[in-house]
Amino acid sequence: MALYSNHAGNPKVKTIRNSIIFIALLLFALATIFPIYFMVISALGDPVEAGAVSYSIFPSKVSFASFKFFFDYSEYSYRWLLNSLIVAATVTVSNVIFASMAGYAFAKLRFKGRGVLFGILLMSMMIPYQVTQVPLYILVVNVFNLQDTYTALIMPGLVTVYNIFLAKQFMSSIPNEIMESAKIEGCSQFQIYTRIILPLSKTVLAVMAILTFMDSWNTFFWPLLVTNTMKMQTIQLGLKNFRFANTTFIAPMMAGATISALPMFILFFSLQRYFLEGVTVGAVKG
Repeated sequence: MALYSNHAGNPKVKTIRNSIIFIALLLFALATIFPIYFMVISALGDPVEAGAVSYSIFPSKVSFASFKFFFDYSEYSYRWLLNSLIVAATVTVSNVIFASMAGYAFAKLRFKGRGVLFGILLMSMMIPYQVTQVPLYILVVNVFNLQDTYTALIMPGLVTVYNIFLAKQFMSSIPNEIMESAKIEGCSQFQIYTRIILPLSKTVLAVMAILTFMDSWNTFFWPLLVTNTMKMQTIQLGLKNFRFANTTFIAPMMAGATISALPMFILFFSLQRYFLEGVTVGAVKG
């Protein structure tokens, strides 16, 4: 044990160990960033077909012609971005409102069947996303006849069980004494929710908004099912229009992918502290 302690406290050993850890983390970071880097340098190439693309780690020339090609390719190129923004923003706002309401009810209100209902919601999280797509598609398209509409794109994501769980876990940590004091002052449940619970839950609401916006912005499969015209496609779905039976316009597709990734970069770098807080927010004891 003494020999191990001497080696562990040796400055040379510490330096070697830290160097190995640094190199390992650097390699991991480079492997993570490389797909993004390749996407950007590919977008800066000429808008040629896949067979004429010259793949290289370092670009031989820098051109924004592919970005122009992306927007000139279809009259709906700008519409794809607008559709994604409308859908993602609406889903984010609805989740923040409805999930926080449900989380408050499960965390602070006492009503019959609360535990059973919350347990059912948790069990529904175990069902794979793909399993629910067929019945959901039949309900939205065949029953309500909502195909190719904003309602079809937005309705299934109005509120998610995960966000309800996240809100409930965080709000459970808020002391009940605060609510009791508010009741003594004559506040109703709605006033307690809006004036006390929401201001104290800014962290979890911000995390919820960020994660929900990212998930909704990047979704591909559901818009593919419920849209049948280019006009109603989102940006992620619109990128597939650059792929044909015999070829693919790689650079314009990468240009569109770069544009679609910009909101995620902006969100992350401007609100990254909320991402770090979000790692542990769901583990609050409640």
